[in-house]
Amino acid sequence: MTLTRGGPARARGGTPAHRFYSVVVFVLLASLDNVAIGLVPPLYGPISDAFDVPQRLLGLVTAASFLASAVAAVGWAYVGDRTNRKPLLMVGTLIWALGTGGSAMAVNYPAFLAAQILAAVGLGAVGSVGFSVVTDLISPRRRGLVMSFWGLSQGIGTLAGTLVGGLLGAADWRRPFLLLTVVGLAATAAYLFTYDIRRGQSEPELAAALATGAEYDYRISRADLPRILGRRTNRWLILQGLTAQAAFGSLVWLPVLFAERAEDQGYSTATAVIVGSVFATLFQLGGVLSIVGGLVGDALQRRTPRGRALVAAVGILAALPFYLVLFFVPVRIDVPDGAGAGAVVRAVLASVVTEPTVGLSLLTAVVALALTSANSPNWFALIADVNPPEHRGTVYSLGNLVNGVGRAAGNGLVGVAFHGLRAAFPPPLNYAVGLAAFQLFFIPTGIMYWLASRTSPDDISNVHELLHNRAERL
Repeated sequence: MTLTRGGPARARGGTPAHRFYSVVVFVLLASLDNVAIGLVPPLYGPISDAFDVPQRLLGLVTAASFLASAVAAVGWAYVGDRTNRKPLLMVGTLIWALGTGGSAMAVNYPAFLAAQILAAVGLGAVGSVGFSVVTDLISPRRRGLVMSFWGLSQGIGTLAGTLVGGLLGAADWRRPFLLLTVVGLAATAAYLFTYDIRRGQSEPELAAALATGAEYDYRISRADLPRILGRRTNRWLILQGLTAQAAFGSLVWLPVLFAERAEDQGYSTATAVIVGSVFATLFQLGGVLSIVGGLVGDALQRRTPRGRALVAAVGILAALPFYLVLFFVPVRIDVPDGAGAGAVVRAVLASVVTEPTVGLSLLTAVVALALTSANSPNWFALIADVNPPEHRGTVYSLGNLVNGVGRAAGNGLVGVAFHGLRAAFPPPLNYAVGLAAFQLFFIPTGIMYWLASRTSPDDISNVHELLHNRAERL
């Protein structure tokens, strides 16, 4: 492969307004992945009642969706690293919308499971191919910051999914899926107006060559796969997802924990679902501070090439005790049973100030989520730092595959653990004990980030040298 000449219009890559619009579209659409993930858990109760199946089978739906999306992402990413990425994103979004609409129309559990898996296959394109596109817009000095917005959009997507699922689906669980189907169709239309972002355009080593109208024509091949896995930092970045996502995957049950606490205090199921969704949404607000993690990672990376990995390692390990406290702090819920969603939301928000235990739980959750949120932007940025442009989508998808396995295991196995713990710990205590146990997976995650901090300097230096040599060939 070589660097070849392209036309002047191609070299310019669009006006600043067009570029800004394209970035906004890609970042917002990244949130759809997690909207879909967060939508189902608050509705485990109503859906299980509608299909007459135990709730743990709904947990397996979420786990299967994680896995299907991650497996599909590998194929989407490999093709995206070889071809035009824009059509792939449009097709993937349409498949996701079709599966989401099918979920709303499902008449039994098998049909719902099949529709969710179809939606997950489409979502695989949004994350993996979208990541490859966005990294071509970000200079290395600002990768942590911009990737924090990418990760933040996904966190906001989870919050939105949890909230929409609980509020809109409390009376009819099918309505949130119908709404999300419309959003997916609108997203496909939005892709039509984005411009084709040039591969490698953010790399300083290639800036002079690309400014003359050259085209970065390197593409991934099967022969590159051993080299990708041969980079030691890639191995640690990929493997850490197995344990990290086992812990994160278990947290999708957070709405269920608080819904069970509400039912334990005598509230009806409909009110408890809303209470669980609102509490879980509030407690995940610490994820907004991923921007801080990205900024700190950028700043430390400019001082030492170990910076990003060290920030992620410290954040993950420091968060563990806060998670353990969060699940066991008693929360007194005082909301009007049977009232509308708005009244319940206002009562929950007021309890943050009027009920000391609620305020303490919220503070603990914000600190825990703020610390672990340093993981996301620095993981994204490190993948871009230690890989050339034509490998990034594939490496991201391999990491996402392992993430999917870990998240599926965490989401599915914690449901089994809740069931097994019922004999010794009656609900809702069984949920608290199970969730606390799964957060111990953060310990090996932190260790692997520390190991990545030791290998990343050499891998980053090798990528800079590779890109410099390619630019000189032009």
